[in-house]
Formats: sequence, structure tokens, C-alpha cells
Amino acid sequence: MKIGIRREDKSKWERRVALIPEHIKLLKEKYNIQTVLQPSSIRIFSDDAYKEAGAIVQEDLSECTVVFGVKEMPSSFFLPAKTYVFFSHVIKGQLYNMPMLQRLMDLKCNLIDYEKIKNEKGQRLIFFGRHAGLAGMIDSLWAFGQRLKFEGLYTPFERVRKAYEYDSMEETKEALRKIGKEVSERGLPDDICPLVVGFTGYGNVSKGAQEILDCFPFIEITPEKLLTLQKKNNISKNHLYKVVFKEKDIVEPKDASTKFELQDYFQHPEKYKSQFAQYIPHLTILMNCIYWSLGSPKLVTKESLKILSAGGNQLKLKVIGDISCDIEGSIEITGKITEPDNPTFIYDPLTDEIIDGNEGNGVIVVARDNLPCEIPGEASTSFGEALVNFVPRLLAAHSSGKIDVMELPPELKRALILHDGKLTKDYAYLKKFLKV
Repeated sequence: MKIGIRREDKSKWERRVALIPEHIKLLKEKYNIQTVLQPSSIRIFSDDAYKEAGAIVQEDLSECTVVFGVKEMPSSFFLPAKTYVFFSHVIKGQLYNMPMLQRLMDLKCNLIDYEKIKNEKGQRLIFFGRHAGLAGMIDSLWAFGQRLKFEGLYTPFERVRKAYEYDSMEETKEALRKIGKEVSERGLPDDICPLVVGFTGYGNVSKGAQEILDCFPFIEITPEKLLTLQKKNNISKNHLYKVVFKEKDIVEPKDASTKFELQDYFQHPEKYKSQFAQYIPHLTILMNCIYWSLGSPKLVTKESLKILSAGGNQLKLKVIGDISCDIEGSIEITGKITEPDNPTFIYDPLTDEIIDGNEGNGVIVVARDNLPCEIPGEASTSFGEALVNFVPRLLAAHSSGKIDVMELPPELKRALILHDGKLTKDYAYLKKFLKV
């Protein structure tokens, strides 16, 4: 059987690929699986590297049983009765992708979404989350340095570069450790102390972002201690402060007579309200790493920032790294998506206006939905290492020419959104978002 790999063309920055040449060679030599790959001039691994690994490089993928991609595919690309595997961004009922989903249904295709490939504990198995966190934290530190420079504070953070401007993660961390050493030895200006970096969430995205903060000297505190940190006399100028927020810190039941229950919150987010506003005045950088869905409470609202900015007060909060990147979602001021070469905008709470760049009144926002593309080689390698083991089993389920759901491993079965063009049981709720 043949598998196909579609060329990524949603953005000039999208250089990632689902399987790297090493994986293509493994599939051919061990499982006799042939790969057909669309040519690309921007992909992080060259066409020649794939040819050397045994792949066929050509535009036509019509003979491929299964086609893999990373980002959404245009509706004009799909062929009848094929199986497509990619990040479809439909599971929240995203209206902009409903025409794509409808096209797949009309063509009686199968759709598997990486985001829903999970084990029996509900843990994701194939993801770019860690790399989104890595790149998001780097770009947010770059934005922080640029913002301080604009405000007339010259700190070692102004030497941080954007994630894609480093050659490797090893080089990145080495450069950041040098900055961290300078912070440790010389300290930070009084004007920005205590320098507090907050992380919402504790999954793969948050772990990746925290991995970058590990390059700096830091003191970890609880959300409760954050509320009184600025009142203390022994604040360190030679450390950053780190705080990780869990669900119980972020929201509380609307009914004051009930207690917070994690599973209840997941199942009924409408029963809860945000209590995050109390922490905003104490944060310098906020890294938003949570999964957010419609109906869930917002963390940072326009109103909360407007209140804090009233009377000419200057916000302590300098940067929001919105890695979750839901437009007007958990971070309500995220009104647009940014790009690697123009990664930031300023939101002014008093005028409700957005201006590109790092200069002006308000909070800097890094709102990116393709952060891993800034470190495409390492991101693709890690992603492919998790995916390649599922490829033979996925093809085995196509042994009769059509996909046999009973032959799918449970991890892939959980991620099967469409089967022969019909919504599977777990995703039947998407019907209400489709124009029938």
C-alpha cells in the first residue's frame, strides 16, 4: 500500500511535516510501505532527502490509501473515499472549517484528527504541544525584552531573539542560560521586581514553556502566595518567580454552596465562573497554555484590564503569550493571530484598540496558532516518532480496500471523526454546526 504526504501551504512559515525521511525509510524497509510525497520548496527536509529515503516525489497522491498532513487541507484537494489524517480544527465546531468537513462528508471520506489520538486515560499521544510551548515562551521573552526597551529599561532580555532566529534548541537554551546567569549575578531593575511568570495549565504545552524558563534562576510559588508577594520585603532581584495555575485556581463554582470538582468542571464548565482577575495585577508575563472551549469561563477579560488601567494606572502585566490562541476565547483581547516575523500586537484596555508591534499603551500579546513551525526540524522529528508506529496498523485496517473500524487500534478509533463520510458517534454533536 501507499501513503501520501501533502505539501503544507497554509502559510509561508509552515515548514513542518508529519513524517521525516528517516521514518519513510523505516516504513519501506520494515513494512514495505511506499510513500508518495508532494514536492515543497519550504519543507524543513528537502525533496532530495525524501528521495534518498525511498519516497516518490510527485504532485499526484491519488493512488495513496491514506494521506497525512499537518494543517487543514483545502476542500479542492480531497478525493472520494480516501482517509485523511491531519489537524482538522473542527472538534470545537469551528465555523470556518465546516465547509471543509462537509466536503469530506460529501466525498464519503474518513477523517482522523491527531488531536484526538489518545490512550485509555485520555492523554494525547501525537502532538506538537511541547514545541508550541517552547517557541511561545521564547517569543514572549523576546517581546518582554523589546517592551522594556521601549519603556527605557535596558535588561539582558533585549538579547533574546525570536524562536525561528536560532539554529537549534540547543543553541537557544545556551543563549538563554547566559542571560539567566547575568540575571543571577547582576540582578534586575527595581521597576520590574518581582518579575513573575505565570502558566495556566500543566500539560504538554505548559511543560514546554516551563522548560524554557528553566534556563533562568527562578523561585516557584503557589497562586496563594502570589497574592501577597509584592508586600514582602525579601523579594529577590536575582530570580524570576514562577507560578503554575491549575483549574481550581482559575475558576470557582457559581453556586457558593458547592465545592470545585475537576470532572464536573470539564463536563459542565457553564456552572463555573472565573476567579483569575485577582492574579492579573501580580503577573509580569502570562503564558496561557490551557485547552479552552466555548462556554468555559474567560481568564483575562477586556473589562478586568480596563478596571486595572483606570485612572492612568500602569499595568504590571507586560506580555501575554496566548499559546492556546482562541480568538476572543480564554484571553478575550486576542482579536487576531500573529505571524513569526510580526509576532506581537498591543491591546489598549482604555480604547479597546489593537496595534501591531511592541510600542504604545497596554499589554503585548503573542497570539500564534503555528508556533511549532518556528522550530520545524525538531518538532517534525518528535511528532513523526510518535506517529510512525501507528502507520502500519492504520494501513492494516484498509486491507480490504476500505477502512475497517474494527481493525483500527483503539487510539485511532477514538480519533475517527468521519467514517465513510458520516460523523461517528463521539462526534455526532458536530452536525449542529454544519449547514444542512
